[in-house]
Amino acid sequence: RRRIAQLEEKLEVLESGRAAKDRQSNYFMGQGRAIRRIISLFDNIEDLVTENDRRLEDDSDQDHTLDQDRLQIGYATLTSALPWFHKKGVELEYDEYLQMLKMLRQGADSARGDDTSKLKGLVPDWVNREFKPDPPVDPDDKHSRGFTNDACGRLLCPAELDWNDPVVRAGIRDRSQGHIVTDLSFPNYLYDKYTANMDDLEEGLFKSKLLVQGYKAVFTSPSSAKDVEGDGDGADVIQNNRRARNPFCTIKVKKHVRFALSSVTSWRSVDGDFDYIQFWHIIVDFFEKASGRETQRRISRLLDWWTRKVFGRSHRDELSNAAKENMSVNALARQRARRDD
Repeated sequence: RRRIAQLEEKLEVLESGRAAKDRQSNYFMGQGRAIRRIISLFDNIEDLVTENDRRLEDDSDQDHTLDQDRLQIGYATLTSALPWFHKKGVELEYDEYLQMLKMLRQGADSARGDDTSKLKGLVPDWVNREFKPDPPVDPDDKHSRGFTNDACGRLLCPAELDWNDPVVRAGIRDRSQGHIVTDLSFPNYLYDKYTANMDDLEEGLFKSKLLVQGYKAVFTSPSSAKDVEGDGDGADVIQNNRRARNPFCTIKVKKHVRFALSSVTSWRSVDGDFDYIQFWHIIVDFFEKASGRETQRRISRLLDWWTRKVFGRSHRDELSNAAKENMSVNALARQRARRDD
C-alpha cells in the first residue's frame, strides 16, 4: 500500500507538471496570435530576434539595409505588443526558449490561417450584396474568383486601368504586355467607391467599404461587418486605443481581402506576377515613411477616419449641464434628496 501511495503521488506530480506545461504552451500560442495581426505578417519571430541581437553585438555605426531596418522595427513592435517577451526569454533555459518561440510561431500562423479562412467565406457574400453579379460569386469555389469573375476582377483591377474596357479585361486575363498586374499598382478595392482619381491617387485610398468590413470581421466580429455605412457605435478611442491607431492592423486586412478576391486556393506570398510581400512593404511604407508635415497630417486624418468607422465617436462630452440634470439618474437623486429633507 505504501508503494502504491508513492507511485500515485509521483503520478500526481507528473500530471501536475504536464498540466502546467500545457497551460504555458497555450498561453504562448494565444499571445502569438497577435504577431501576424499587429506585428509582422510575413517575418519570422526568430528573424526579428536575430536582427536585434546582431545590432546589440555590433558596436559599429555601419549603415543597415532596408530589410534589416524593417526587422528591427518589427522587433520593437514585438516587445511593445508583448512586453513580457524579453524578460521571459532571459529567464528560460535555451531549449525552453526555443520551445517558447515555436509556440509563438504556431499561434501566429494559426491566427493568419483563421483570418484568411474567415474572409475567404465572407468576402463573396459582401461582393454579391454590393455588386449583384450574375452569376454570383461562389463562396465555396475559389477558382470562380479572380480576374475570371467580372465583379472580383473589377475590384482587383489596377487603379490606372479601366476594367470597363474589354481590351483591358482581355489583356489582364491574358497577362499581355501593358496589362500585367503586379504589386506596383493599387487595386480598385482599396479606394472609396472602388474608383481612383488619377489626378490625386491618394484621394479615397484605403477608404473602401470592403476594407472596413474586412477589418471589422477580423478585429471586432463578423456580425459588426454588416453595418459600415456610418461611424461605428463604440466609444471614442482615437486617443487611447492602440490597436485602432496601429496602421498595421488595416494593412493586414488589405492583403487578406485581396487573397479572398483572388482565385488562389491556398495562402502564398506570390500570386502570378503579384508579390504579396512587396505589396505589404509598399503599404507599410505609405504609413510609416510619410515625409513632410502635410503628408503626416493626411496619414493622421486617415487613421482617425478608420477609428471612427470602426469604433465610433462619443458625444457624451457635448452634453450640456442642463441636459445632464434632466436625465433620470440625476432626477432620481434629486427626488431622493427631497424625500430625505
